[in-house]
Amino acid sequence: MLISKMAAEGGGKEMNEIKTQFTTREGVYKLLTHSEYSRPNRVPFNSQGSNPVKVSFVNVNDQSGNGDRICFNVGRELYFYIYKGVRKAADLSKPIDKRIYKGTQPTCHDFNHLTATAENVSLLVGFSAGQVQLIDPIKKETSKLFNEERLIDKTRVTCVKWVPGSEGLFLVSHASGNLYLYNVEHTCGTTAPHYQLLKQGENYSVHTCKSKSTRNPLLKWTVGEGALNEFAFSPDGKFLACVSQDGFLRVFNFDAVELHGTMKSYFGGLLCVCWSPDGKYIVAGGEDDLVTVWSFLDCRVIARGHGHKSWVSVVAFDHYTTSVEESEPMEFSGSDEDFQDQMIHFGRDRANSTQSRLSKRNSTDSRPVSVTYRFGSVGQDTQLCLWDLTEDILFPHLPLSRTRTHTNVMNASSPTPGAPVITTTNTTNGNNSDANTPGVNSVSSSLPRSNSLPHSANNTATANSSNKPSGGSGIMDSAIATGVSKFATLSLHDRKERHDKDHKRNHSMGHISSKSSDKLNLLTKSKTDPAKTLGTLLCPRMEDVPLLEPLICKKIAHERLTVLIFLEDCLVTACQEGFICTWARPGKVGLLSSQNQASSPSGTVV
Repeated sequence: MLISKMAAEGGGKEMNEIKTQFTTREGVYKLLTHSEYSRPNRVPFNSQGSNPVKVSFVNVNDQSGNGDRICFNVGRELYFYIYKGVRKAADLSKPIDKRIYKGTQPTCHDFNHLTATAENVSLLVGFSAGQVQLIDPIKKETSKLFNEERLIDKTRVTCVKWVPGSEGLFLVSHASGNLYLYNVEHTCGTTAPHYQLLKQGENYSVHTCKSKSTRNPLLKWTVGEGALNEFAFSPDGKFLACVSQDGFLRVFNFDAVELHGTMKSYFGGLLCVCWSPDGKYIVAGGEDDLVTVWSFLDCRVIARGHGHKSWVSVVAFDHYTTSVEESEPMEFSGSDEDFQDQMIHFGRDRANSTQSRLSKRNSTDSRPVSVTYRFGSVGQDTQLCLWDLTEDILFPHLPLSRTRTHTNVMNASSPTPGAPVITTTNTTNGNNSDANTPGVNSVSSSLPRSNSLPHSANNTATANSSNKPSGGSGIMDSAIATGVSKFATLSLHDRKERHDKDHKRNHSMGHISSKSSDKLNLLTKSKTDPAKTLGTLLCPRMEDVPLLEPLICKKIAHERLTVLIFLEDCLVTACQEGFICTWARPGKVGLLSSQNQASSPSGTVV
């Protein structure tokens, strides 16, 4: 829902004031008013009927040391600027590139970090009419247009991403519920593509394009029912997390085209998803106003967070605040410097990232480490929430480290004596523990229920065994294996992802249907009934998992928030009015910004 602009005059309540700084245990985060990016005229954009404002960053390794670049869309306009962050004030009079489109609007975009240089960058832009454009905003060139005649898909592009580690492969999702894999070197053809089934499973199918010569799309995925609202690759690029309007998170082994695990929202569609830096946890948010933390290894919900008052539009992990400390100093294998160095470089070197040292350590050492994962969320309630996920949630049945940091958990109950120990240790395979699926253990301790959310009286607590990953050895039959090998030579991986965020405002679980789902039902033998998932491992009741409180929950905008990105020295947010805001981390305010801040009104400190 849209939050109308609230006037501060006339004795407005403090809770409705727009915050310009907030405090966490690290210190004070400050809004840098002179580092705000927007349209050059700085006039609030009339957001009625427009696509969400999105922001993309890239570093071009400029010799001057100011290599950060920012791209954002507002209505029919697309802007490309030098991003000065906390160092200097934004100069909106000098965009490197500006484009205004007619008959369509940009909906999403993504830079190829692998190929970016000071001379050229590759930027993919998706549009409301279904096309995808490849442009170079430095050279001000438009190199290619995909789905130009809308023969592949006629619906809005909801997400576009380069495949990690690839210079030429990218994924595009549409409001139709389909996801397509493209190669920039191939054409799209002059007729509508014909498809051949490659792989199908529970509520998903993958098709290849039938043609005499290789053409786009290389693969077509159909997942779940209704729109696929967002997708995200795991840090190592091997797995793909998709959230859909049917309320399901589905995680796939991308190369094997195999379902790894699923989770169901408490209510309504899931709108956003992200991975922890080590790939062990996934956070999703959506129309139930919650953030849900899901364990990749255990394939189960381990916590929910309640702080938002409306739909959650973006979730993101803060790679620079996420930390690990040793529980027993004498037994720690690997240095803190190694892990911190991994975290610092992880965010911007995402395409070249490998499995984090934290993940490797936990796969070989049964002793838990003292971990704090920081993640954030923004929503249509105009609020920013920050959350800490600590070892008392990750290892609920093990002794807590004496170095444990504070976590806001809305329960103080102890684990049930004799309850099964939940760890992420895998001793059966010494290579990559993420390739195997540990057994799923239920949490038996009594946990609080939320007073503000609906609750079912259904007492069923049966696990849905069909949703446990196979973890099997035989991935495909010979025909499917042959089909996959055909694409193995395209680039680093045979990859294709499904994401589609048709953000239906009045959607509810009772109205989940689409043309694509009708076709899908012909391919799949079973369909999960959302009404029957509550109280199962797919969707535990509120009292069955810990309920997190946010570290902070502050109103920071007049209109719904659409962007949250964590950078090394700041975090970036954006709202539907078209204002991109930079929040300096504690101690990271630049000299010029400090001077500018001193001359501007001070914000509310809370």
